[in-house]
Amino acid sequence: MIPPGARAGGAALDVRAANPEAVEEILRRLSRIEGQVRGIRRMIEEGSDCESVLVQMAALKSAVSRAALKLLGCELGVRIAREIREGGTGEKAAEELLESFLRMS
Repeated sequence: MIPPGARAGGAALDVRAANPEAVEEILRRLSRIEGQVRGIRRMIEEGSDCESVLVQMAALKSAVSRAALKLLGCELGVRIAREIREGGTGEKAAEELLESFLRMS
C-alpha cells in the first residue's frame, strides 16, 4: 500500500478528496476490525479454546484483506484518472497497483 503523503508521478495522493464515500467505508471497516482485534484479545485473556480464536483470526485476516482491496480500488481510480488527465492511458498506474496487489497477497 501507499503510505499517507507518498508521491506517485510527482503529485501527492489524495484518495479522500477523489472518493470520500469510499474512504468513509474503509474507515468504518477499520473500526470494525479494531473491534474484532479487541474481541480476539478478550477471548485469549479469558482462555477461549484455540480453535475458536483461530476462526476469529481468520475472519480478521479476511476483513483486513477486504479493506485493503477497497483502498487499492480507490487508489487505482485516482491514479488512472490522473494519468489520463496527463495524457497517458492509465496502463502504468494499473501496472503499479497490480504490483501493490501482488505484494499484499
